Amino acid sequence: MAVKIKTKNGTIDVSNDVIATVVGSAATDNYGVVGMASKNQIRDNLNEILRKENYSRGVVVRQQDNGVAIDVYIIVGFGTKISEISKNVQSKVKFSLESILGISANSVNVFVQGVKVLND
Repeated sequence: MAVKIKTKNGTIDVSNDVIATVVGSAATDNYGVVGMASKNQIRDNLNEILRKENYSRGVVVRQQDNGVAIDVYIIVGFGTKISEISKNVQSKVKFSLESILGISANSVNVFVQGVKVLND
């Protein structure tokens, strides 16, 4: 599936992989997020073996009538305030989607899948 944007010159199709990559990049850019949790381990493990970057890891994009719904699965650092990190992820993802792709996100659901203890 893809998001179709109609312009006066034609149609623009934005694939879910592009949306997931923008979302993953925006999510990992927040303080306190130490990684993305995998939702498709076979594909993500294959990318690790091939040493390919995978910013779409831990992102699920669902098409809706007037936009998209995003699920983001993250891992946070120990000792950080999870609620604030989650709010920051939601805001940054919505802003990035609108500013980079021109797509509005109806919802950005953040799932904290783990806490990682970081060494100093």
